[in-house]
Amino acid sequence: MPTILNADRSPPIRLADADKEFVVFLVDDDHAVLESLTGLLRTASYRTKAYSSSEKFLAEHDASVPGCVVLDFFIPELNGLNVQKALAHQEIERPIIFLTGHGTVRTTVLAMRAGAVDVLLKPVKRSELLDAIRRAQVRDEANRRAEAERRSIDALMQRLTPREKEVLTHVVTGECNRKIAETLGITVRTVKEHRGRVMEKMEAPNVAELVRMAAKASLQPYKFVISSHREVRNIGDRMPNLASRSA
Repeated sequence: MPTILNADRSPPIRLADADKEFVVFLVDDDHAVLESLTGLLRTASYRTKAYSSSEKFLAEHDASVPGCVVLDFFIPELNGLNVQKALAHQEIERPIIFLTGHGTVRTTVLAMRAGAVDVLLKPVKRSELLDAIRRAQVRDEANRRAEAERRSIDALMQRLTPREKEVLTHVVTGECNRKIAETLGITVRTVKEHRGRVMEKMEAPNVAELVRMAAKASLQPYKFVISSHREVRNIGDRMPNLASRSA
């Protein structure tokens, strides 16, 4: 039976503490390769799900399942780079490890620039593959923690009134209370009241944390807010890129 595994002399690697929910998705049109990889990863305590078609993998893919993809670079129908692009188009941050028998510097650079964890040459060494999967698991866990935090912050923002959201967009740009009051046509005291409620509802201990939360969440410029004079305000042009300010 052909195999892509290089019999390097590294000792057996056991991952007794590995997250049992983490799945390594194997995508390769060579069934012998899939069997070989499945056997290897089973000895390392990883759960696997194998696909001989990249299109079937994409059709059945569940982004909610923690895991990574070990993907043949030149698989027929839809090659590795196109699978990577398809996942990115769906805004799925699935860590990908490419395997290739004849990769080039150009294809490797393209894959890595697009976010691949690694590009490994066949026959791949056991130690190299398991090391790449470990790094993929760390990345996947970090991505999921960040996404959970974004959802949590978005939920807090849903508690804000329209006026409080408007005040928030000014506060995170660094405007002082007097400037916000002048812009919105309200008193400084009213701004302070709104600001206090924003801090309370967002559960932010200080403005710095509020700015950090706004940068991580999907906060957009709060447009078309009705003022006390029933005028429509568009503050979108005054909203800078929050992520760049918090970097």
